[in-house]
Amino acid sequence: MAKIKPVVFSGVQPSGNFHLGNYLGALTQWLDLQNTGRCIFCVVDYHAITVEQDPKHLRRQILDIVKIYLAAGIDPKRSVIFQQSDIKEHTELAWILNCAAARMSDLANMTQFKDKSDQKTNVSVGLFDYPVLMAADILLYQTELVPVGEDQLQHVELARDLAKRFNHRFGPVFAVPKAVVRQAGARIMGLDDPSKKMSKSAASPANYVALLDEPAAAAKKIKRAVTDSGSAVKYDPTEQPAISNLLTIYSLISNLTVKQLEKKYAGRGYGDFKNDLSELVSRFLAAFQNKFNSFSDRGIDELLDDHAAKLHPVALATINKVKNNLGL
Repeated sequence: MAKIKPVVFSGVQPSGNFHLGNYLGALTQWLDLQNTGRCIFCVVDYHAITVEQDPKHLRRQILDIVKIYLAAGIDPKRSVIFQQSDIKEHTELAWILNCAAARMSDLANMTQFKDKSDQKTNVSVGLFDYPVLMAADILLYQTELVPVGEDQLQHVELARDLAKRFNHRFGPVFAVPKAVVRQAGARIMGLDDPSKKMSKSAASPANYVALLDEPAAAAKKIKRAVTDSGSAVKYDPTEQPAISNLLTIYSLISNLTVKQLEKKYAGRGYGDFKNDLSELVSRFLAAFQNKFNSFSDRGIDELLDDHAAKLHPVALATINKVKNNLGL
């Protein structure tokens, strides 16, 4: 008997500039999981509206994120791709978890809320509560594996805790998910500051290479990326964090190991290395954007509608069991 593949769930917000760090840290891992799991990949648009959005721009971003998924190699014949707001059970389950499992103390300890709110008093309730919605996203499909970056581990732990609490109080309903973090490239750091993660919301565009940057502009960003005080192309995240970050990017795009790259650039210095990396990134983006531009908005809309219709019965089965166990 063939072994049943585990359910895999992950998603990306349609906000900011989707960048090389997102691609190398998340999407490449998704590609591998398509071979071993039953994959569900979401555009988490409800998460995006925890901060103010322009409606027209948000719609554009939603479509573009799906095109990025497809251009990266997510196969709609093997994976489900859908828009979060198309399946109402996400928010329904989030409310139930708010009442039946989540605690204020859980959310007050979330480091991302502390970072994003930055002591402001006018932040939305959604920004505080969105980890519960993220837990609902995961638990709704009986997810077993959640590929995430290191910065999202705390949220997956919350999903695990809420699943256990609910199951303990109301009977077994949810699978308890497990986070999967890619070891190499789990954290691609900023080109302008290797002490901080490459970020879609960074104040300076010099921080990241966006997947939709003009290839020539991206090459300039690589050439201008900060380097360390030495000159040896050597992987040492503690003493040489800047060149180590660039080595990680080079390795993941080229499929060469860091050791192979260190040998290739032994005695050659940063200049040759950054020139070659800038050309590599430029070629990568040109090929990626050709694929991205091959998809039409109409085709993306049809794909989202079709996949949401296929996935909805799974969400409905879970929410019906939840409500039954609650006595609703």
